[in-house]
Amino acid sequence: MNSSIKIGIWILIILSGRLSTNANATTLTDSLVIQFANRTKLVIYAPNKAGIQALSAYDLNKIVQEMGMKMDSVKNGQTIISIDEQNGKRYLRDTTVLVVTRDKNKVSIVIPKKNESTSDTIKVDISRGEKKPNNDSKDYKVALNSRKDKGMNRFFAVQLGLNTLITENILPAYPGTQYDLSPLGSRYIGFSFGQRPTLIRGKSARLSIQYGLELFWNNFMFENKVTVLKGPTQVVISDITGDVQKSKLTICNLQLPVVPRLSFYNGSGRKIFHVGVGGYVGYRIDSYTKIKYSNSDRDREHSSFYLNNLRYGLVGHLGILKTNLFVKYDLNPVFQDGKGPDVRTLSFGISL
Repeated sequence: MNSSIKIGIWILIILSGRLSTNANATTLTDSLVIQFANRTKLVIYAPNKAGIQALSAYDLNKIVQEMGMKMDSVKNGQTIISIDEQNGKRYLRDTTVLVVTRDKNKVSIVIPKKNESTSDTIKVDISRGEKKPNNDSKDYKVALNSRKDKGMNRFFAVQLGLNTLITENILPAYPGTQYDLSPLGSRYIGFSFGQRPTLIRGKSARLSIQYGLELFWNNFMFENKVTVLKGPTQVVISDITGDVQKSKLTICNLQLPVVPRLSFYNGSGRKIFHVGVGGYVGYRIDSYTKIKYSNSDRDREHSSFYLNNLRYGLVGHLGILKTNLFVKYDLNPVFQDGKGPDVRTLSFGISL
C-alpha cells in the first residue's frame, strides 16, 4: 500500500477517534490534500471544514513522528494512534494564548497556564512605561511610574555643606569673639540613607514622607588661635601658643530625620520642584579637638567637652530640578546648660 494512502488512513483515524470497518459509519464531505516535493501526499478527511480547522490545535509533526517510529516496529508498517479526551492533550500545540483588554489608560494581558484553571495577569499603565510587581505572585501590576514615584523609594545621599554657631545669650565667661568660626573652614559632611514613600499622589503634585538615618560630622574651625578644653566644671576656651595653622572642634552624630515633602511635576511627569519641612532627633557618638601646627605636627584629643549628647531640631529641604538643598537648625544648645557658650548649630548645604 502506498505510504501516502497509509498516512491518509491513519490521520482519518485520528480525527474520528476510532477505527471503523463500517464504511457507512461516517459521511466524509471535506478533505485536505498536501502534495510534497518527494511525491508524498498527506490526505486529511473530515466531516466538515470545522473538523479540518480544529487540527490547528494539534501538533501534527509530533503525531507523524510517533506514527513513523511505530511503523518500523509493527507488522506491515501499520500504525494506529487513537486520540481521545484522555490522551489527546499531549498532542496539543505548546502555545500561549494572550487575552488583551484595555480599560482607560491601562492594558491587561492574561496568560493562561497550561492544564490549570488559573492564569497570570499583567496590568500595564501605557501612559508611562515601567513594571512594578505586586505582592501576589499570580498577579503582577505594572505601574509604569518614575522611580521616585514608586510606593517605597529608597535613597542614599551624600551631604556637603557648612556650619555656623548661632549665639542665643552672651555669657560673661564666653565672649562672642572668642569662639568666632572660619566660614569656609567649618565644613559639614554627612551620609544619609532611608526611604521616601508616597502618601498622596496627584497629577501634578505628590506628598511623600522621608525618613532614615544620617551619620554626619560638624566641623567648627576657629578663626582665632584657640582650642576647647574640658575643665573641672565647664568647658574652657584656651589660647594656643606656637605657630598654629588651624584648630577645630569636631562632633560626630547619628540622627533620625522625618521630613514630609511636597513635590511638583510638569505635564510630562518630570519633577521640577520640591519642598519639605520636618524635624530630627540625634545622639552624639564622638567628639574631639584637632590642632595642626605649621611644622605639620598635630594634636588630637577626644572628650565629651560637656556637649549635649542628645540633639534635636528642625530641617528643611528645597529642590529645583536635580539640585537638592538642605538646612538644619538645632533647637537645643551645643553645650550643657551653664557649662559652655549658649550656642546652637546651623548647618546648610547640598545633597548629592
